Amino acid sequence: MNIQKEEGRHFIQDDLGNSVAEISYSQNDDQTITIDHTFVDEDYRGQGAARRLVDSVVEEMKQQNKKIIPACKFAAAVFKRVPEYQSQLAK
Repeated sequence: MNIQKEEGRHFIQDDLGNSVAEISYSQNDDQTITIDHTFVDEDYRGQGAARRLVDSVVEEMKQQNKKIIPACKFAAAVFKRVPEYQSQLAK
């Protein structure tokens, strides 16, 4: 499962090119984004896809020196569980 990236979203496709997992975010300003939605198709749940998508967005925003507001429940839960992500939280 390779993560694809477009402006405002990262996603995973199956072998047929169908999107099976997605995380979306919006740009607030030059320094912050808000993760607003995470979705994983029922057939792909429990395989770590959503966590990989959160990790992918966090890594990209680190490289861009941007902070994150995890408005999505899943992303917020990951941020609470992963101490290393605290530095990426928008104040």
